[in-house]
Amino acid sequence: MSLQKITFQNKEGQTLVGRLELPADQHPHNFAIFAHCFTCNKNLSAVRNISQALTSKGFGVLRFDFTGLGESDGDFEDTNFSGNVEDLIAASDYLETNYSSPTLLVGHSLGGAAVIFAASKIASVKAVATIGAPSNPKHVQHLFKSRLDEIEASGKAVVNLSGRDFTIKKQFLTDLESKSLPETAQGLRKALLIMHSPQDDTVGIKNAEEIYVAARHPKSFVSIDGADHLLMNKSDSVYVGRVIAGWAQRYVEVPEGSSLKSQHQVVASLDAEDGFTTTMKVGNHYMVADEPTSFGGNDFGPSPYELVSAGLSACTAMTVQMYMRRKKWPLETIEVHTSYGKSHAEDCEDCESDKAKIDTFHREIKLTGNLDEKQIARILEIADKCPVHRTLHSETQVITKLIR
Repeated sequence: MSLQKITFQNKEGQTLVGRLELPADQHPHNFAIFAHCFTCNKNLSAVRNISQALTSKGFGVLRFDFTGLGESDGDFEDTNFSGNVEDLIAASDYLETNYSSPTLLVGHSLGGAAVIFAASKIASVKAVATIGAPSNPKHVQHLFKSRLDEIEASGKAVVNLSGRDFTIKKQFLTDLESKSLPETAQGLRKALLIMHSPQDDTVGIKNAEEIYVAARHPKSFVSIDGADHLLMNKSDSVYVGRVIAGWAQRYVEVPEGSSLKSQHQVVASLDAEDGFTTTMKVGNHYMVADEPTSFGGNDFGPSPYELVSAGLSACTAMTVQMYMRRKKWPLETIEVHTSYGKSHAEDCEDCESDKAKIDTFHREIKLTGNLDEKQIARILEIADKCPVHRTLHSETQVITKLIR
């Protein structure tokens, strides 16, 4: 995963701060925006876990702090629900300008209501997922119902939410009352996934039913049984992220996987615009090879020499393990650490020359088990007899011909 700190301006010219998470092994096939819950921020553990689950499936995810929260500018007391929706649109504009327009919106709690409203105004969005969302933005009023009279009378009041004080102004309540989520959901005409826990005691499960009934197809509901509202259990938030990723790929365009075919054991394919990022079929397995960013690559996969080193490490471990099983020696685990470089030749006629270097694999072996010194010495001898090791030491040839 690649994580970048980004900033962009909202409609009022205030700076909003976010984190853009990108897949570690490919360019994102789609971009998503995550809207956090009321008075939360982009760094809530559930937000991070869901975002990482999405990036593991090839999505780029932008999570940011709404105006007045976290690292973003502005005063929370001057914000409202409509402002959150505008912030989401500003985030979409940022992605469109710098990367690619978002196709997926994900919202948690009040953020779930916000993404439904925002999706109706962002043409590129194809799919929307809500988590523990209220069926009406007015639902949050119950969090400060003891101060409603004071807010109505004096125009504002200080409310303690989750141990923190927030100033809530009357305009915030007025704005909530002007929003009809069922009406917006009914006219959405975009794929909608509603996820909710039956045990959610902050936003009851009835809210999910009301959103589902109001929305048009295609719509889906998935229960997060046993989860709390904030998804504090890591397994719950990871599950949510994986479900959203799998569901969304039915509604957004995802490039088909590699269809490489070959009569050989390995085939590598590289398009002109891909730099060094090379698609490979290795046996029955697909993977990517690349060069590090310092060499002009994307670092989406191991380099060619790292693949050679990997072959040596794997072959060494397998060879030793087979020998140990045959001997029934108590070897529990073997680790083979290998790296490649060029070193000065130890035996050569021109050792004084700087050019006198040979390809060198540095291999270190760690053994776990009740082994005596004689057994360990024998294991090291066997390691030098692994097929890949012997291939690297033998005279080899590469016969090349053109396929027409």
